[in-house]
Amino acid sequence: MAQRGRKPKPTAVKQLEGNPGKRQLNANEPKPAARAPSCPKWLEDDAKKEWRRLAKQMEQLGILTEVDMAAFAGYCQAYARWKEAEEFISRHGAIVKTPSGYWQQVPQVSIAQQYMKQMSKFCEQFGLTPASRSRIVTDRGNDSSDDAMEQLLSLGGEKK
Repeated sequence: MAQRGRKPKPTAVKQLEGNPGKRQLNANEPKPAARAPSCPKWLEDDAKKEWRRLAKQMEQLGILTEVDMAAFAGYCQAYARWKEAEEFISRHGAIVKTPSGYWQQVPQVSIAQQYMKQMSKFCEQFGLTPASRSRIVTDRGNDSSDDAMEQLLSLGGEKK
């Protein structure tokens, strides 16, 4: 049976957002360790590069866990295929003239659009878009000792 209404948010995301609805949180939700899974060997090369680019940062923020391998691999693979289609369009153009003289869009345009949609869905799930990230509040991976204003304020407090 199909679910009605909005998809439920994971408890961790609700907590990071400050539980804006003030509804009771699910205390029994599984809480896997925030440890990045190993990169699957079967991913395309560009997908592996994207995995390496993001996995450690996401692990440090606590948004990538060992059980997220398939979803994160899906994002990385969609990224690699989107990139491939976009590179084709950059080299060859988005429109070609057919033998009959009509102008036609190359298939890579719709391929790129489809993979971009898939990437966007994965990105929202992992908090990787500006909008989804703006709803998350965390101090993990954020060293306030490097913040100039924090240093200035802490110096002011020592002088008194």
